Amino acid sequence: MFRRVHNLRPRCFATANVSARRLASTKTLKETLQEVIPAKQEQFKNIKAKHSQTVVGDVKVENIIGGMRGLKAMLWEASVLDPYEGIRFHGLSIPDCQKQLPAAPGGKEIIAESMLWLLLTGKVPTEAETRQLSRELAEKGDLPAYIEHLIDSLPTSLHPMTQLSMGVAALNHDSVFQAQYEKGMKKSEYWEYTLEDCINLIARLPALAARIYRNVYRSGSDLPAINKDLDLVGNYSNMLGYGANHDLTEYLRLYISIHGDHEGGNASAHTAHLVNSTLSDPYISYSAALCALAGPLHGLANQEVLRWQLAMQKELGDNITHENIKDYLWKTLKSGQVVPGYGHGVLRKSDPRFIALQEFCDTRPDLLQSPTIQMVKKTFEVAPGVLMEHGKTKNPWPNVDATSGCVLYHYGLTEFKYYTVIFGVSRALGALTQLVWARALGLPLERPKSISMDVLEKLITTSQNP
Repeated sequence: MFRRVHNLRPRCFATANVSARRLASTKTLKETLQEVIPAKQEQFKNIKAKHSQTVVGDVKVENIIGGMRGLKAMLWEASVLDPYEGIRFHGLSIPDCQKQLPAAPGGKEIIAESMLWLLLTGKVPTEAETRQLSRELAEKGDLPAYIEHLIDSLPTSLHPMTQLSMGVAALNHDSVFQAQYEKGMKKSEYWEYTLEDCINLIARLPALAARIYRNVYRSGSDLPAINKDLDLVGNYSNMLGYGANHDLTEYLRLYISIHGDHEGGNASAHTAHLVNSTLSDPYISYSAALCALAGPLHGLANQEVLRWQLAMQKELGDNITHENIKDYLWKTLKSGQVVPGYGHGVLRKSDPRFIALQEFCDTRPDLLQSPTIQMVKKTFEVAPGVLMEHGKTKNPWPNVDATSGCVLYHYGLTEFKYYTVIFGVSRALGALTQLVWARALGLPLERPKSISMDVLEKLITTSQNP
């Protein structure tokens, strides 16, 4: 028998036990948001009242027929992506975040909880606040029995991303937002129930993703229980079966944190934002986002990079030189293929996420000695020049996918199809936090205007002959 949880009033997300443990000088995530939201609401109200008719850009034909690429038409508070500076989270670069955001006990890399706090509030959490949030997520992280039964009933041949999307959608059974909306609630309360759903979903994603991994690739092995003293990614790594590998766990912490948000215009983030604008709950909204992430032009890119790198490694053997890599690059281009891991829809310089992951590799002797990682580094030293000479790539520099999957492969997590699931766990940090802000600011239903080619041609004629 399944039971929906109905809340009559907004709840504080920390349980009584968590509240009892927290330090007097710390705030909960919800309390911090209650301080931050009114100022943002006033800023939004002022912009809407005084500047609604101000023109901030031009729509060109290439925007209409080119997938709206580059068109400034979406509000997204968590991060801004600059073509040359790369991603900034509330103004902080990735190096800034690495210096300022708390790590796990005994670790050095950013953890998901500190990035989640920053993305949601715009503030750097204290270590105590981060530990408090880790505890809360761990206590909320167990899967309901009906989700376990659902995932266990699926054929292992079903793509892991399909399973993840189905599992997230099914968690809608427990949506607090949906239950309260059916009962009737004030619009001013939308963000609170959205936040509760988002926190619950983020907490459960590691157990859901790990269960899919164990069913598909480690059939018959038991899933360890969630350790209430571990951070979100520490538990995820442990449930995947790699908890004893400290370096892989640290890599996953870094990867998931810096992958957590990349502005709102990417396909998965935009999908979550669009679906949630209909007032669908966060579970349905993020399930749709995962379907977008599963496409080869989005989340599957890192596994394509690894396939290409391994094919090159097989062909070159031990003779991995800059000249041989250059020849292989030209072979790829002349065959009509693209070089995977190079180029980006927005960036025009090396992706700061790629640089951060490369720096991680530079601190580990085993990674420096890995033929796969060596090839990534040498390819980076050669590929931009080849691509510039080729002349058909707007951005000849590497993006994060050029190295992300290769490190997972080195550490033994070699199941390519699963890589996008890890991406899905990561991207929830940004996509879900912005659902909270969409509801706090009262953003409307998204409804762009479409036109036919005949109408477009008439507009072009009118524009050229005013």
